Amino acid sequence: MKNIIPVIMAGGSGSRLWPLSREMYPKQFLQVGGSITMLQQTVKRLEKLQTCPPVVICNNEHRFLVAEQLRAIDKLSDNIILEPSGRNTAPAIALAAFTLLQNKQQNVDNIMLVLAADHVIQNEDAFITSVTQAVAYAERGKLVTFGIVPSRPETGYGYIRRGQSQGNDAFVVAEFVEKPSYEIACDYYSSGEYYWNSGLFMFKAESYLAELKKYRPDIYVQCENAMTQTHQDLDFVRIDEQAFAQCPAESIDYAVMEHTDHAVVVPMDAGWSDVGSWSSLWDISPKDERGNVKQGDVLEFDCHNIYVHSEDALVATLGLKNTVVVQTCDAILIADKDQVQNVKKVVEHLKSSRRTEHRDHQEIYRPWGSINTLVQGDDYRVRKVTVRPEKQLAAQIHHQRAEHWMVLCGRAKVILQDREYFVEENQSTFIPAGLVHVLANAGSTPLEIIEIQSGKNLSEDDVIRVENPVSEKK
Repeated sequence: MKNIIPVIMAGGSGSRLWPLSREMYPKQFLQVGGSITMLQQTVKRLEKLQTCPPVVICNNEHRFLVAEQLRAIDKLSDNIILEPSGRNTAPAIALAAFTLLQNKQQNVDNIMLVLAADHVIQNEDAFITSVTQAVAYAERGKLVTFGIVPSRPETGYGYIRRGQSQGNDAFVVAEFVEKPSYEIACDYYSSGEYYWNSGLFMFKAESYLAELKKYRPDIYVQCENAMTQTHQDLDFVRIDEQAFAQCPAESIDYAVMEHTDHAVVVPMDAGWSDVGSWSSLWDISPKDERGNVKQGDVLEFDCHNIYVHSEDALVATLGLKNTVVVQTCDAILIADKDQVQNVKKVVEHLKSSRRTEHRDHQEIYRPWGSINTLVQGDDYRVRKVTVRPEKQLAAQIHHQRAEHWMVLCGRAKVILQDREYFVEENQSTFIPAGLVHVLANAGSTPLEIIEIQSGKNLSEDDVIRVENPVSEKK
């Protein structure tokens, strides 16, 4: 399987899992159904296949999240392609295909295994079996999609109708169909001829680009143009932003798979879920004897079939049935389990009201570490700042605020104007407004500080860089 190159799509906002999932911290970066994140699970399950290192595609705003999560599992190797703007799956996969062809080595077939970073697969052995079965078809130039063997009538997924058998483990794709009504979903389920559309694929890079060029030459040309001028930026591959901005937005299904004569479907029965709602997360989670799922500090009395997630507070429930309760530091969701598909309405209202709870999460990642906002008022803000070993923040100056830094663990090197000094654990320092300053980790372990900002302007408008190092401003 060493000629298989995984391409992991790590875009998307995951709004249906709000408030845990936010635009700046969507579901693929959350620990769902395990001790590692969904992105990390997607990468780790490939280890049994012994494939090539994965290529990860994400948007520019999530680049540090992706890099940090890959670094944590030792899978970061300049392998992240940045989309300047979201253009759906057909262009994103084209970027990966062009990248693979540019880096093509002799005797490498460039077989792409396209995976979503935000899916759960409970039976990894069955997943590997289906992937292995698909290789022979991809080698013959077929565009393989994986059809999930349905476990129930489902109205939340699109379907694939199978056609003529191509052997014991694949079928010609006869038809892609949209999400059905419940009655039609029951017919699909009982017929045995329909699979859930997983959004997972396998094909040669050359095969995909040939079909894309045939059916959507406009997408092909703009992606080709965008790849003519790429450059490496830290761990990321950046493409031509202006060229990609002119690319139409389209899914691979609409752009290619519904038109090509080379599509085949390989069945997969692997406990797959796209975790598209809180009810689907309840479906795949371990439950107690009354069907309850409890995560975090939860007290439950006489409840049935509930899902409760507590991030940082005690949540007590009494006599609830078929209910979802999700608590985060700045929002609480309480919903009937049959209504959780409408969480998007909440997100849309937050957007139209110009609030920020749909977008921002408490923790923000930077190339040097992370920032966690603990408390904020009109003229003060308290944050926990973590700086990785051998990293530092950019030299900067604030004119309208001062900062107090207290070291919780590690050893900080501080540059204040022309003075350089060190701050040890349980020590603090004061950064007056108007002075150039730098914070660096002087130790071999992560540096953690509490930063207290006070002043009239706490926004990024008052962060003025006075140098141009690689590190980004706070």
